[in-house]
Amino acid sequence: MRITFSPRLACLAVLGALSCYAQAGAEHWVATWATAAQIYRAPAVPPPPAPANSPAAIAPAAAAPATPPRPRAPRAFNNQTVRMIVHTSIGGRRLRLQLTNPFGGVPVDIGSAHVAVRDRDSSIVPASDRAITVGGGKAFRMIAGQTVISDPVDLEFAPMADLAVSLYFTKDSGPLATHSLGLHTTYISGEGDFTASTTIADPTETAAYYWISAIDVMAPADAAAVVTLGDSITDGAASTPNADRMWPARLAARLLANKATANIAVVNEGISGNRILMDGAGVAALARLDHDILVQSGAKWLMILEGINDIGNQTRVNTGLTSADLINALRQIVERAHTQGLKVIGCTLTPYAGAGYYSDAGEVLREAENEFIRHSGVFDAVVDFDAAVRDPQNPTHFRADMHSGDNLHPSDGGYQVMADAVDLAIFSGKK
Repeated sequence: MRITFSPRLACLAVLGALSCYAQAGAEHWVATWATAAQIYRAPAVPPPPAPANSPAAIAPAAAAPATPPRPRAPRAFNNQTVRMIVHTSIGGRRLRLQLTNPFGGVPVDIGSAHVAVRDRDSSIVPASDRAITVGGGKAFRMIAGQTVISDPVDLEFAPMADLAVSLYFTKDSGPLATHSLGLHTTYISGEGDFTASTTIADPTETAAYYWISAIDVMAPADAAAVVTLGDSITDGAASTPNADRMWPARLAARLLANKATANIAVVNEGISGNRILMDGAGVAALARLDHDILVQSGAKWLMILEGINDIGNQTRVNTGLTSADLINALRQIVERAHTQGLKVIGCTLTPYAGAGYYSDAGEVLREAENEFIRHSGVFDAVVDFDAAVRDPQNPTHFRADMHSGDNLHPSDGGYQVMADAVDLAIFSGKK
């Protein structure tokens, strides 16, 4: 059989392939929420009860604390359901869940998992309840070090929605993969699988996330994510719980309200106590880029606000830290992010005079880092958080109405001012 070449047919074939590619590329996965797992540490064991005849045991009732003691942090889950509340940024009609088992060292078995729109407290909207599967199975295992991506599930939810993620652990989970400052109430059941239940009855409550690391939404082609890398000031420490007052959440609300940026998500990868150059409450920023930042679905921008804990730790323990160490580390983060196509936004360190680990030598390091961020030209954009919240008459200090009382962490109002300091033109392509 004779085969002839037809330029017209070849052109149509190419155009058809391009058309299919364009349709396939019309939507893509974008992270609408994320959090960072911390290095596992066993919760401290409370001291034993005081002997009956000890001063502590016979102290008058007036000496008792005004608030009830916090419940002991769980060490593991066993035949229990955990329902966690996550606050999304952009919405959609289709999502997938990511779970991670980075530090525990043992496999973790999930008997069932569900996601739903949250109603209030531990209650969900029943009609929104969806079972989560992995490879078509409702039960799945996470081996040590693994990140699991679930099968997609159809669930319509609005921007800035609260979703409830419920996980059932069939047997002893081993050490918890956790993010301790979740700032949303988590509900832990007694024995049994309650992942499909409307409410968790008589739960134990914590404010941590366990094993979940991200929720991705199928979003339009112009949608993208901003990933915020930082410490407790990014995590939202001292902000009002269950109110989403941390600066990344307030930035997400501003982006949503602006038509030109309404499809841009913000995911919070802050860890309280985090440092750039050393492990602490979490893996050092330099070491966690790969599994916390560069892998986020649809990530286009990285905002970095890190270094104050490196500086404060230098005050407590002479680590030999220099401004060159901090600056070189920031350069490394920018270079690695650029390699993955991310634009990097440098954020100046907020004041900390009056904080417990303040020192004059540390202030020199903070000012050197801030000058580098402002003037080096290394970053694709700069947000001057320092200028937004400092006292004009005493610039090493927060404005009195901008901090939470510890001279280190912003108040709710301070976090809002930080979010307001971000020029949205950075994300709309107008700057």
